[in-house]
Amino acid sequence: MEVIKFTFNPFMENTYILHDSGKGVIIDPGCYDPAEEQALIECIEDKSIQIEKILNTHGHIDHVLGNAFAKRQFDVPLWIGEHDATTLKSVEAYASSYGFQKYTPSIPDQSLKEGDEIKIGNRTLKVLFAPGHAPGHIAFYSAADGFIIGGDVLFQESIGRTDLPGGDFDTLMESIKTQFFTLPDETVVYSGHGGETTIGHEKLYNPFCKLV
Repeated sequence: MEVIKFTFNPFMENTYILHDSGKGVIIDPGCYDPAEEQALIECIEDKSIQIEKILNTHGHIDHVLGNAFAKRQFDVPLWIGEHDATTLKSVEAYASSYGFQKYTPSIPDQSLKEGDEIKIGNRTLKVLFAPGHAPGHIAFYSAADGFIIGGDVLFQESIGRTDLPGGDFDTLMESIKTQFFTLPDETVVYSGHGGETTIGHEKLYNPFCKLV
């Protein structure tokens, strides 16, 4: 399964396309302006990917700015963790204060829970429940391909912030310990911001995780 990364919007958020055998999903579409939207469209058309759904790791503004656009453009459903629909809904109330005057709200079509599996072509993603940064935060793990789309849980030598509504430091550290650090050390972590890392690297060099 191929992972394609875009970095969108002023928050420098990572949007991912995952695809296999002509089928694909968009994870955390953060595209906001027309140029970002067009970049996403062109990639999908160039690679002849049939987008089947949109997935959100969580509902914070930087990860969902393109939800409504992507739903409309590709005529597909939006799936989010069962405990984070409220986080997504709240974005409409504060988007303009962050400068996103043209934000369009999106409504989830399906909820995801721990252990759910998502088919992409001949591959499968497993849903992991990893709260702490957001109350309903989830991650998507591919054992066969050795990677996790981790959202804002674990970054390269850093972790997600916990000072936003619904955030909790102890809960986040428990998610890292039980959901991320139980994966093989060679597992690649595709984070919501910044570059890729591995589980093994973070065990050794992440200063926050010395507490785990």
